[in-house]
Amino acid sequence: MNPITRNNESKYLFYAFIAITFLATGGIFVKLSTLPPISTGTYRVLFALPILYFMARKNLKNLRRKDVALLLISGGFLAGDISLWNMAFHHTTVANANLLTNLTPLIVVPVSFILFKEHIPRFYLPGLAITMIGVFTLIRGKTVPNPDHYFGDLLAFGACLFYAIFILISYRLRDSYESSVIMFISSIGTFFTLALISIPVEGIQYPKSLSDLAPIIGLTICLQVIGHNLLSHCQGKISITLSSVISLLQPVVASVYSYFFFSEALSYKEVIGILIVITGVFLVKSQYQTIPACSNSEAS
Repeated sequence: MNPITRNNESKYLFYAFIAITFLATGGIFVKLSTLPPISTGTYRVLFALPILYFMARKNLKNLRRKDVALLLISGGFLAGDISLWNMAFHHTTVANANLLTNLTPLIVVPVSFILFKEHIPRFYLPGLAITMIGVFTLIRGKTVPNPDHYFGDLLAFGACLFYAIFILISYRLRDSYESSVIMFISSIGTFFTLALISIPVEGIQYPKSLSDLAPIIGLTICLQVIGHNLLSHCQGKISITLSSVISLLQPVVASVYSYFFFSEALSYKEVIGILIVITGVFLVKSQYQTIPACSNSEAS
């Protein structure tokens, strides 16, 4: 399997940011859902499968059997992320859940350097450090440590571990397949894993009204179909070390959503945190402008 060309073009960075804006809506819809957290995630993926199949159907014939198995396994890790992340919102703040779930660069960067021989630019780590400081400043401007939230915080960090593994697998398979294929096959694994977990834990649940259904449809469209799919597409165009830092903008976007949709005032600490995050991401992005392409083939 030859790695595809990833030139880190600005337009794909913009697309990645758009993906993040959709993923940042997750906390809103999970909070609004009347179904238990794991069941909410199960229906989110189930409703997405027909749409993802329609998008991927022309390219499914090119799948290798071993890659199908790997994608199904990656879907299991995404199921772990979804279930723990959804549960975290019921035990900690939205701010903490967004922060801890988006610590994936701490896992993705060293693993991608060791396994994929990803080039890490000279000032990447300082840029990452600045971005992380900004994220912590942003979150601490909204909330204070609370022992009652520690269990939820642990769930959110567990979701981060599962999501990092999903990202690493899908990133490498993106060398050979389109994002729609990756998301469709992995979502099959995600659905069956979530169903196996939700039924014994929460029982058989189903939406009974439009108010039950609306948040799930929001999660389906914004996260599973657009957010993850678009971010997976960008993985074929952007280095994983760069895309993982861009993902740290998600708590920033979530805070902006809270300001406009829930009238949550932004404190001066939050504003400072947002500015620091933007500065850090800009610094990291500037390190990739002169990285030469070093690969041979490209998935369409």
